Amino acid sequence: MSKLEELTPNAAVRGILPDALATVVSVQWFGSEALELTYKSPSGKVANELLYRHDEPRVEVVEQGRPWSFDGEGDLFRLVSEADRIRLAHLFDPVLAVHTSVIEPLPHQITAVYDVMLPRQPLRFLLADDPGAGKTIMAGLLMKELIARGDLHRCLVVCPGSLAEQWQDELYRRFHLPFEILTNDKLEAARTGNWFLETNLVIARLDKLSRNEDVQEKLKAPDCRWDLIVCDEAHKMSASIFGGEVKYT
Repeated sequence: MSKLEELTPNAAVRGILPDALATVVSVQWFGSEALELTYKSPSGKVANELLYRHDEPRVEVVEQGRPWSFDGEGDLFRLVSEADRIRLAHLFDPVLAVHTSVIEPLPHQITAVYDVMLPRQPLRFLLADDPGAGKTIMAGLLMKELIARGDLHRCLVVCPGSLAEQWQDELYRRFHLPFEILTNDKLEAARTGNWFLETNLVIARLDKLSRNEDVQEKLKAPDCRWDLIVCDEAHKMSASIFGGEVKYT
């Protein structure tokens, strides 16, 4: 014997069907003495029955309904759990970007990225190592690590024109980062009128940004914000004096 109040969704009930258990789908009360029970048979057939207080002796709840069910899509659950595991991977691997990139970093590169740059928030850092010391590797490591931690979505790399393709190749080949190089064709083909708003990983030539006022205006758009800006050959951005006049890059 079970009380009518014990008939909750997902509960297994004996006494509704003659030779099988019924699974409660839903319950609708009519006052405090009667309810309409919607149940499902083992074959999946759904039916309804009115139950009153005098029916309690023939009704027995065999298994209480669970507060949540486990009948969701297993493949979808696995996909979501795997995505969550990857999202939190940096908590278990302190040098995740190193292990997910095609590089063999040197000790000074690990120190610069993980001991000096990453702990700084906000980051303003001048990387002034000698030529050939792997500054591009350090920048790529920083980008990859920030992306893995969810701190980097939009990144702008500013470099001399002759190095744009090299930056694009290095970042994709070593770190699988699909940067796009700014060109006139892309600016003109932008659906929104501002290509920078449509592209999150951008490489721009320094001379293009310094001489094209239209591009500068697009960069000043309120929504055109960057999580990280990397300036290669930064000494070329310094102001110069010619004929007593200060010229800015």
